[in-house]
Amino acid sequence: MPISVQVTKGLLTAQGERDVLPRVAEALLRVHGLTDNAFMTPNVIGHLMVSQESESYVGGGYQSLAVIEVKVPAATFPSAEVKQAFVSEVTDIVDALKAGAHPRERTYVNVTYAVDGAWGIGGKAYTNEELGAAIQAAAA
Repeated sequence: MPISVQVTKGLLTAQGERDVLPRVAEALLRVHGLTDNAFMTPNVIGHLMVSQESESYVGGGYQSLAVIEVKVPAATFPSAEVKQAFVSEVTDIVDALKAGAHPRERTYVNVTYAVDGAWGIGGKAYTNEELGAAIQAAAA
């Protein structure tokens, strides 16, 4: 499940830039009860993109910005409680790893759902049902 973290240069500490993706991945797995799942763990992937402040537009001006997006199958985030837990935890992660005074109100977390049957891993297009079966089989 791809994770994209986009931040303004200097928003995160150098260590924070190294830690943000593993911590967001752990949060995604944890809120779904899939920590250490043999199928899911290697399929939670991501990139960090760091942009100049002059490339981060917020509220009519250029300033620090953190955008965390995850692309997941439609069955993911099954309840409002899971969604809230993930958004809150990811915002806390950015706060813990930031280098300066970046405000929480400029941290955005977004979830995008993939179309059923179009989730590709290793050349195979999985349906939601097939993904669920693979996750359950890995938990056994």
